Amino acid sequence: MVALDFTKDIILENEVAKLFPMQMEDIDLLTPFSLQEPELWTYSLQPANGLEHLKKYMQKAIKDRALQTAYPFLVFDKQKNRIAGSTRFYDYQKTHNTIQLGYTWYGKDFQGTGLNKNCKFLLLKYAFETLEIERVEFRADHNNKRSIAAMKSIGCTEEGVLRNNCASPNGRRSSIVLSILKSEWEKGVREQLLRKIDFEKKAVKIK
Repeated sequence: MVALDFTKDIILENEVAKLFPMQMEDIDLLTPFSLQEPELWTYSLQPANGLEHLKKYMQKAIKDRALQTAYPFLVFDKQKNRIAGSTRFYDYQKTHNTIQLGYTWYGKDFQGTGLNKNCKFLLLKYAFETLEIERVEFRADHNNKRSIAAMKSIGCTEEGVLRNNCASPNGRRSSIVLSILKSEWEKGVREQLLRKIDFEKKAVKIK
């Protein structure tokens, strides 16, 4: 097992996506999403709509990296040659060798393009094959059907719903919990995800 090194600048990339560490200096890159697409954070526990919210969102993400509990990334779309959004590892449990993957959002131009599956593959590959994590967990608002469908499409198994488990900007939230185990990644999820990525790549070329 290799522990996640929060002091290291981790860069994950393939021919479609590049993920690199979030820095406060990057706020200008995310500001257009914050101001022009505030609905991206409808289901978020920590919305980044509006410049003040975005600043707090990024400050917390970077602080959590310093506390060694989260590792936030910016997502760059190589096909469109533009910043597409953000994602992160969080709730890193070194003792239990588990981690959560979330706080993921992409601008409207990048949704449904195959970018998300490429990003998830890079993150899961790093978690399972480099860090040798045993379990990657995902959570979402139980009402966020789009996000839930996206998680299931990459091979997540639904575990259940935590009812009214946390506060949200709009009151209480029930969270659906999904996960992928290292053994599942090795025995089929990895190859299934690669096949889906390849299928979407061919579909885009046909268009």
